[in-house]
Amino acid sequence: MNATPEVAAPRQPAVRRVRAVVRGVVQGVGFRPYLYGLASELRLAGHVTNTGEGVVVEVEGEAAAVDRFCARIAPEVPPLAVVESVETTDLPPTGGSGFAIVPSRTSGPVRTLVAPDTATCGDCLAELADPADRRHRHPFIACTHCGPRFTIVTGLPYDREHTTMAGFPLCPACDHEYHDPADRRFHAQPVACPACGPRLRLVTATPGVRPEGEDPVDGARALLAAGAIVAVKGIGGYHLACDATDDRAVGELRRRKARGGKPFALMARDVADVAHLVHIGPVERELVTGRVRPVVLLRRRRTGATDAPGAPVPAGAVAPGSPDLGVMLPYTPVHHLLFGAGGPRLLVMTSGNLSGEPIVTDDAEALDRLSGLADAWLTHDRPVHVPCDDSVVRVCDGEPLVLRRSRGYAPLPLTLPVPVAPALAVGGDLKSVFCLAEGDRAWLSAHVGDMDDLATQRAFDRAERHLESITGVRPELLVTDAHPAYRSGAWARRHAVGRPVVRVQHHHAHIAAVMAEHGVVAGRRVIGVAFDGTGHGADGAVWGGEFLLADYDGYDRFAHLARVPLPGGDAAVRRPYRMALAHLWAAGIAPEADLPCVAACPPEERAVLGRQLERGLNCVPTSSMGRLFDAVSSLAGVCHHAEYEARAAIELEAAAVAAGTVDEDPRYVFRLTGRDPGGASPVSADPAPLLAAAVEDVRLGVPAPVVAARFHAAVARLVRTVCGLARASSGLETVALSGGVFANALLSSACARGLRADGFTVLRHHRVPPNDGGLALGQLVVAARATTPAGSADTDRAARE
Repeated sequence: MNATPEVAAPRQPAVRRVRAVVRGVVQGVGFRPYLYGLASELRLAGHVTNTGEGVVVEVEGEAAAVDRFCARIAPEVPPLAVVESVETTDLPPTGGSGFAIVPSRTSGPVRTLVAPDTATCGDCLAELADPADRRHRHPFIACTHCGPRFTIVTGLPYDREHTTMAGFPLCPACDHEYHDPADRRFHAQPVACPACGPRLRLVTATPGVRPEGEDPVDGARALLAAGAIVAVKGIGGYHLACDATDDRAVGELRRRKARGGKPFALMARDVADVAHLVHIGPVERELVTGRVRPVVLLRRRRTGATDAPGAPVPAGAVAPGSPDLGVMLPYTPVHHLLFGAGGPRLLVMTSGNLSGEPIVTDDAEALDRLSGLADAWLTHDRPVHVPCDDSVVRVCDGEPLVLRRSRGYAPLPLTLPVPVAPALAVGGDLKSVFCLAEGDRAWLSAHVGDMDDLATQRAFDRAERHLESITGVRPELLVTDAHPAYRSGAWARRHAVGRPVVRVQHHHAHIAAVMAEHGVVAGRRVIGVAFDGTGHGADGAVWGGEFLLADYDGYDRFAHLARVPLPGGDAAVRRPYRMALAHLWAAGIAPEADLPCVAACPPEERAVLGRQLERGLNCVPTSSMGRLFDAVSSLAGVCHHAEYEARAAIELEAAAVAAGTVDEDPRYVFRLTGRDPGGASPVSADPAPLLAAAVEDVRLGVPAPVVAARFHAAVARLVRTVCGLARASSGLETVALSGGVFANALLSSACARGLRADGFTVLRHHRVPPNDGGLALGQLVVAARATTPAGSADTDRAARE
């Protein structure tokens, strides 16, 4: 009898349930909708939510589909998302069905990242320009791919109720989009439309000037075209705007703002409106047109280089004496609308403040503080929760160099090469930026301003509290500059409340900042070249032309610029001719009346200055490279009065650029004295021979641009020579360049090119400013290696001079 064969039951696919915690920039960027769509595509059940840690998602279904889901979390993210880690855990299946976005969880530690503000995307711009779209000309159009983030967030997780959009309830149409998984605005927190969003209004200094009922943007555009100065409320605060082609308007804005000769930034409708004015390479174009839209410093074209009939030309007062034009394109809907028909094609767009003060964000404060500056205010009722000025970037040797790290970059963190306990570094007094860090992450704040103003110190308070709230870092240690009189240091001491305060030498912090940016590990030393204007030295002098053999633990001062008197402190900074006369005195060169710097100094002041130098009265010694740039700028007849920081150096760079290719002159040389092989005293680089050559050239009538170019070449040769001596002494092969002087692209490029030709590895800043805007990062990593159990410590004790 034949047995009936058994039929095997069909094998059921294995079911798997996984929880994934996704960390990084994953809130406010459409990440939950993205995971919703991915889970739906793969027919997985589960849910996703925002938490203080990031995005937490649970999925259940066929094991192979769950595997595919996990594999696709990071590679296919929305445009603004940045995934730092995906941590998965297997869970017992529950048998649920359907996938949902569930309410956020507000308990637990804060470990997620907030996205920066982002320029209006192409899809939103298309709707803005479409008369048939319900958001046609809506000045607050945004979606999951663009718009404000950092400046509107009030807490985490990032949901509408934790933003300044909480006061604008969604209308039925926007609510439908917000909850529709197929819509671009699915869970987009800034979503709004003309029916439910913020409102623009135009306020004029003279009531009744604008006809009632006129569209605020149209009214503002008409005022700009007529030569008015308009305060425009943007994402991170107010700008002051005027027609950049109107000489009278630009001059009046400069006068009212007490701007001196400091360059203004330009906003252009598109690249075509500035292409005839500046050189725009591929990297520059990407920066100008990308999502961040910083102010990009672009090299000017030479006069007559391009024939562009009908193209807009900015007034001469926009950026007098600068080799660059600072250019940005519109990054908010309001900006795009201002460039409508009948308006200017180029706008000056500068921070809404008096020079040196923080950018204004509060509406009532804007009407008060900007009352003497603006003729009208284009404002709106969406609050700016945290100030955020425009970022400034230039391109050096084909790579971006951030000079001011603010809108579009803040508050994205940097990864540290050394772990740190929760700490706050407060930076310096100029270009104030602070840094919070914990573990391997450091958050640099947006640019705050100069700490010599009470309003800036209050803005510092608010910004620090806000960054703590969104990072979850509670500092156990505070870090300051070693300067005993810095206001930033006083702020740290006032807020210490029993926490230790560590002081870090200024130039050591500069070198540590560029090392940290490049991920240099603890224990590895570099030859650090720190060139800037001012920094408190370990010997009480003003440093600024320093060659350090440094790691995070300490430094050896290998060489420095020869010391000269700084006559009158800040007076010498404001009047570069004083530095020129001080350098001539130190070099033993007679200050004859035929020299431009001597002619620029009033006779009475020259007599007093001479006695001051002879007797050493109010003459702190300085080794500052920035002050040497000032001196040569005045000596060559380029700049005698610095109405803003680094003006003399900027104009000297402009002159050198204008000279084009100039043969190096061997007379322009520094005399090196000091350190013998194996000796302990630093090398001193005396510029006396260089100054003598420059004086000779000036008297022979050599054009100032040629003198400027020869000086730049001599400084680059000095860097190569001293770094070669440092390598012979220490065996080190890596050079780190930092300090505000290296914002000079001509010098930075020449130094890097020469050092690489000599076989060095060269580290330069790209994502962190070389000036004091990057100081806090260096302070932090040095303090991480030098903290004491209690009280305060001076890391400059590690210096050996």
